[in-house]
Amino acid sequence: MSTSFVLRLATAILIAAACCLPARAQAADRERLVIGISQFPSTLHPSFDSMQAKEYINAMARRKITIFDHDWNVVCLLCTGLPDLDKGSARFEKTPDGGDGMALDYQLDDRAVWGDGTPITTKDVLFTWEVGRHPEAGTDSSELYRRILSIDVHDDRRFTLHMDRRSCDYKGLAEFNLLPAHLESAVFEPAADYRKRTLYDRDPSNPGLWYGPYRVTEVNPGASIVLEPNPLWWGKKPYFKQIVVRTIENTAALVANLLAGDIDMIEGEPGLSIDQALSFERRHGDDYQVIYKPGLIYEHLDVALSNPILSDVRVRRALLHGIDRQAISERLFDGKQPVANGQTNPLDSVYFDGAPKYAYDPDKAAALLDEAGWKPGAEGIRRNAEGTPLQFDLMTTAGNKSRELVQQVLQSQWKALGVDATIRNEPARVFFGETVSKRQFTGLAMFAWISSPQSIPRTSLHSTMIPTEENAWAGQNYTGYASEKMDKILDDLELVCDADANRKLWEDMQTLYAQDLPALPLYFRASSYILPKWLKGVRPTGHQYTSTNWIEEWTAAE
Repeated sequence: MSTSFVLRLATAILIAAACCLPARAQAADRERLVIGISQFPSTLHPSFDSMQAKEYINAMARRKITIFDHDWNVVCLLCTGLPDLDKGSARFEKTPDGGDGMALDYQLDDRAVWGDGTPITTKDVLFTWEVGRHPEAGTDSSELYRRILSIDVHDDRRFTLHMDRRSCDYKGLAEFNLLPAHLESAVFEPAADYRKRTLYDRDPSNPGLWYGPYRVTEVNPGASIVLEPNPLWWGKKPYFKQIVVRTIENTAALVANLLAGDIDMIEGEPGLSIDQALSFERRHGDDYQVIYKPGLIYEHLDVALSNPILSDVRVRRALLHGIDRQAISERLFDGKQPVANGQTNPLDSVYFDGAPKYAYDPDKAAALLDEAGWKPGAEGIRRNAEGTPLQFDLMTTAGNKSRELVQQVLQSQWKALGVDATIRNEPARVFFGETVSKRQFTGLAMFAWISSPQSIPRTSLHSTMIPTEENAWAGQNYTGYASEKMDKILDDLELVCDADANRKLWEDMQTLYAQDLPALPLYFRASSYILPKWLKGVRPTGHQYTSTNWIEEWTAAE
């Protein structure tokens, strides 16, 4: 089967999925909003299993201390002001061992309370720090918590963080995910079992877990999550009396449910891919708002570097030369999702255009495989001198039509090179909750990283961030990439704040990434939002912090 045929077939399937469906029923109740997404979160705990679906839902019922806003600036959500060297609320100091550290002052909003009426205080700050830095807890942002040497508590709302280093991006504290000490402290010990005992999974409708405009009132595992207004929310009153987030993992079925009136909208972050949205718009665009938002979303293939086949960089480079990513972008995505040459998006101010690039070049790919000892063999599959076939698994989230079609294209183009990629997919909650987070994949894993502006990829590239059973699977370096040179660059990126020197480090990081290829870049995604015409106030951000962080701004037109 030729690659061009696979691409034409993939395009036809996408159009058919969006076109051959009945007209949508009119929404009758605009005080209830039903949102469709394609993933169900593996947990609602804010510090376990980084996942789009979880962040999208939690943002309605929680508030981060700081966040990047729609203009990509750091702002307070739960604090009253950002630390500032010029104002004295951030200060350079010496660490106990004589190193260069920082002191950062924060104050929580005096109005902030958990959903059961318990005030949000520095007790929660201290407990969150205890959980985050515990070596057996395995939180996603454990590195942040370990960098905090101590916390001075001044009163119930004011505290000072003493950091083990000076950093250029010191103002933000978005990944310090507050936990309710009055509830979670009772189930934290033993820390190694905390994931299994947390109330975010055992009693997720407990109002004391939440403190946003909404709170979770019902969880139907794998199917839906219901949120209702938090009566103790201190900010702007939210419009909708109930929000239901329904998970429909098959994206073609997601569209069918929208047109049937069973859901009101398909959210952009964990919803339809751009190709499906384009097909939908051609058929039904007059009846909906269809919004495309380019963003810092990096679709790629994580490589299991422990696999002897894939540990050879010549093989990784050959695989990248062997796929026509430009054709995928143009034919499946109408050019709206540009080819990625590395993990840093051209939209980001730190992007470097001079890093190595891998154009589609089957001849060069074949030459690299020959050089690496993989010679054409029986049935068209290359083998090495020991007779081992050039074969590996290619995994992604089951039911995601776009990714499954891209898989077919990759499989076809690699087969033409003598590479046998076996497609094996899993539901998103298993894929992210177990296979990826615990590094159980043995070949390539397709998914997306979503970042904030100028985000240093330490958690996915630094050797100390490789998840293992010994560190309770903390970190997101799922490939197992370990490079002393990369570690040094990542460390320096945080500490070297001179503009020219910092930019040079960004250039070095992107160059080394392109040379080593710990992951295979595919494309940068744009999020597609399909909204009813009556829904107002939804403002996509283009970065990792979802539109639901401002859910109280959403309303229905009169």
